[in-house]
Amino acid sequence: MAMIDVKQYEFDAIVVGSGITGGWAAKELTEKGLKVLVLERGRDVRHGVDYLGEHAPDWKLPFQGKPPRELYKEQYPVQSTSYAFNEATRHFFVNDQQNPYQTDKPFHWVRADVVGGRSLLWGRQTYRWSQQDFEANKRDGHGTPWPIGYEDVAPWYSYVENFIGVSGEKLGLDELPDSEFLPPMGMHKIEETIRGRLKRKAPDAKMTIGRAAILTEDHNGRASCHYCGPCHRGCSTGSYFSSQSSTLPAARATGNMTLRPDSVVEKLIVDRDSGKISEVRVIDSKTGERLRFRSRLVFLCASTVGSTQLLLNSASDEAPNGLANSSGALGHYLMDHVHGNASMGIFLDDMDSYWYGNRPNGCYIPRFRNLPGQEEGTDFLRGYGMQANIVRLNWKTSYHRKGFGADLKNDLRKPGPWIWVLTPFGEALPDKRNRLYLHPSKKDRFGIPQVVFDAQWRDNEYKLWADAVAQSERLMRAAGSVWIMPQEEVESPMGAGIHEMGTARMGADPSESVLNGHNQAHDVPNLFVTDGACMTSASCVNPSLTYMALTARACDYAVKQMQAGNL
Repeated sequence: MAMIDVKQYEFDAIVVGSGITGGWAAKELTEKGLKVLVLERGRDVRHGVDYLGEHAPDWKLPFQGKPPRELYKEQYPVQSTSYAFNEATRHFFVNDQQNPYQTDKPFHWVRADVVGGRSLLWGRQTYRWSQQDFEANKRDGHGTPWPIGYEDVAPWYSYVENFIGVSGEKLGLDELPDSEFLPPMGMHKIEETIRGRLKRKAPDAKMTIGRAAILTEDHNGRASCHYCGPCHRGCSTGSYFSSQSSTLPAARATGNMTLRPDSVVEKLIVDRDSGKISEVRVIDSKTGERLRFRSRLVFLCASTVGSTQLLLNSASDEAPNGLANSSGALGHYLMDHVHGNASMGIFLDDMDSYWYGNRPNGCYIPRFRNLPGQEEGTDFLRGYGMQANIVRLNWKTSYHRKGFGADLKNDLRKPGPWIWVLTPFGEALPDKRNRLYLHPSKKDRFGIPQVVFDAQWRDNEYKLWADAVAQSERLMRAAGSVWIMPQEEVESPMGAGIHEMGTARMGADPSESVLNGHNQAHDVPNLFVTDGACMTSASCVNPSLTYMALTARACDYAVKQMQAGNL
């Protein structure tokens, strides 16, 4: 990998961030012949080498894998709420005490400031948006209309899928378009039993195996998943997609990428005459040295919050409310997915079956409520899909059982009943009141103003959740659960879905949006934002595939504009 010479400032393009979208921007721009500098605020994480305890048993981990509660409470109160946070992965996450932010209302900002970012930790659920998702704002009047449609992104979905590898099952549903699939993972016998009952008793709920960026056969030099289990510790075989396993190696192979970790981007400077970014100012987090880099293109891929924070902090006399913010939309319309375990049910079917290995995937029930033409009878807008996971209770169910000797031991060897958990992910409406902004006086350790979150679930999200709970109970009954425990309240605040998006949205009208239909800033022609900040609405499916497709599409457009002499 090229080493940086601090005296060499000129590049064709600068990419800020190295996660899901930053890796893609680096790959696409370098493969098109551009000399690219990738700036990552966190430390380097080498593929395979720095996956600490990847296959180690818990007893070999610090604290034998058990959470040191006082440490978590003091230094990781937000990060430790993540499903992926534990003693083997803690080194990927930020220390909340060292990286503070402020809230007007509760918000969970989960961060991985390392090379690769949250691509090392994501759940790898990979779904296309549908045409109805791109049309939702226009159809019901919330938010600004998308400047693009499904037909604009579909070729780029295919392009990304063919590179990363997505396993899944074709369903032919308009509301969940099929991808370019590798073979699907198999379902457990109990899952097949449940699916069969849903087909008969709740045919609107079409259960399928999750669509995941996890390989079920060797693909592009990466090995098929061997179901070892501890995915979030890192994957040395590259069986799940991450920047480390896929896009950054592709960019490195061109010889055109310079990766600079420990580089906190402080501010973007715009040339008054051209109206373009002329300089990217960086703080070396190890030495404190301040550096300046120049390029013809700048791609912001620093995460929704990180990119928005940078734009707001790049305010100037010409742009007093933040760079690329003549619309006033920057920082507003913050969205996430309202989610949680809506219900759990016990099943006593297929008690003589079990599974082997650790399938890194669950099942999925695509959106079946409020589909176009089926909105009658509901009191909320948009919809939700459900992740469906099956687990089996083990010997611990007999922990307090009375007994002695061989009879007790035999009882402990028997697995317990099945537990089916339905976890809806619901679409939040774009609402200008949901926002982030910079604190007027509190700064972080680099002297950059801290982010303040002022966002919350609103009436539509609560109504949507109530419907999701009711429908999950209906599906539990249809599937044959012998005992159901619903979750009536929304448990998690905004941000807990780790799908934050929308604070520098795309739109056709420069007075209502930050970016055009190619992720290009209306106000600054050589600036592109392709992470979650660009999203105009939230859909109800996991957004990472759409981020990647939009990034590849924007890179193609930007390079063509450069070649035409427009940038």
